[in-house]
Amino acid sequence: MEHIKNEPTPQTLPASGGLLDRWFKLSAHGTTVKTELIAGLTTFITMAYIIFVNPNIMSASGMDAGAVFVATCIGAAIATLFMGLYANWPVGLAPGMGLNAFFAFTVVGEMGYSWEVALGAVFWSGVIFTAMSFWKIREWVLDSIPESLRYAMTAGVGLFLGLIGLKTAGIVVESPATLVTLGDFTKPSALLAAVCFLIISILVHRKVFGAVLIGVLSVTLIGLFMGIVEYNGIFAMPPSIEPTFLKLDIMGALDIGMITVILAFLFVNMFDTAGTLMGVAERANLRRPDGSIEGLKKSLKADSASSVVGTFVGCPPVTSYVESAAGVAAGGRTGLTAVTIAALFLLSMFLAPLAGMIPPYATAGALIFVAFAMMSSMAKINWDDFTEMAPAAVTALMMPLTFSIANGIAMGFVTYTVLKMATGHPRDVSISVYILSAIFIAKFVFM
Repeated sequence: MEHIKNEPTPQTLPASGGLLDRWFKLSAHGTTVKTELIAGLTTFITMAYIIFVNPNIMSASGMDAGAVFVATCIGAAIATLFMGLYANWPVGLAPGMGLNAFFAFTVVGEMGYSWEVALGAVFWSGVIFTAMSFWKIREWVLDSIPESLRYAMTAGVGLFLGLIGLKTAGIVVESPATLVTLGDFTKPSALLAAVCFLIISILVHRKVFGAVLIGVLSVTLIGLFMGIVEYNGIFAMPPSIEPTFLKLDIMGALDIGMITVILAFLFVNMFDTAGTLMGVAERANLRRPDGSIEGLKKSLKADSASSVVGTFVGCPPVTSYVESAAGVAAGGRTGLTAVTIAALFLLSMFLAPLAGMIPPYATAGALIFVAFAMMSSMAKINWDDFTEMAPAAVTALMMPLTFSIANGIAMGFVTYTVLKMATGHPRDVSISVYILSAIFIAKFVFM
């Protein structure tokens, strides 16, 4: 998750009247075809790690890793193409980190649902998100959820992701006495995952291009030299997507026990998307003089609809990537940047042998890094107000400790509502938060 400042660079405007110029309004945005192509390549390289990480995570749910690899490429390509052609925004989309782990390890692994039903839950959350994007319900929900809980959700997903990365690497292991304890660093998996995390962290601090991808591939290469990774080649025809294509169970996801799961997918995706798109809009100078953001409604519709489409090929929630800021920093201003990213995702389908070589400890190192990057949102919480701080802490901590994003969100909402009412600040609680808290309490009592 790279944070790159947007530095203006001199541009040569394209000749007016060209097809690409007219479609993407290149001249109006002060950019050129060449700049947009370079920006698309830049963003793709910074987020390409997902094509290797996502299959490793999702295969834990029983899904075919090869099919998930292809689904990741196709889902990301379709979503990003939609963003570019419909919203004309320079944003890349792909399966969301954290939500894919929640899908595989909690909904399927802990709760016992099949991955087909879990995909059905993603479908319904996407349908709700899309419907909200066409009416003012989205703004109402976004505005009514306390900022402290929004920031805590991001941090909590990070902690959840971090725990999975540490567990996968063997850096943290179970203990009958203390539940968890430190693993054995003499084992290659733990040591190389830690090395991967350190490589990525150092490269990001030094603002090296494609730091996460370099870290994952570097540790894979080390494993190859150590003889613990088997070389299978680099290029090949894509694996079959048939094992996951149209396999979602839409009706099975309507089980009452899936309500909190659907809400978890919805809220995390919605707030993550809103934050990412607002941030990219600022960097791309898409804010109008009156304060409104050009094309924001279209970009939200594109993002939400993409999650629905992604379920048909076998993707967890598809969301906008903050790494898009890298392409914006390289000069990307229009949807041509996104179209470039989409084309590169499609070409990546021919890298299946390389994806199959990436060991779990390499992706674990990337997970740990992404986790720490997401936890930075906790700095935005008002730590001087206990009624804001405590619910935020409960939200963030209960996600990894209960191994469930849904439980963390539910307990955070209930804590916020009770504390505000008991301390004489009931007006701080919106109607939507009261309603959701009641639903979550009923879930804890009756399910």
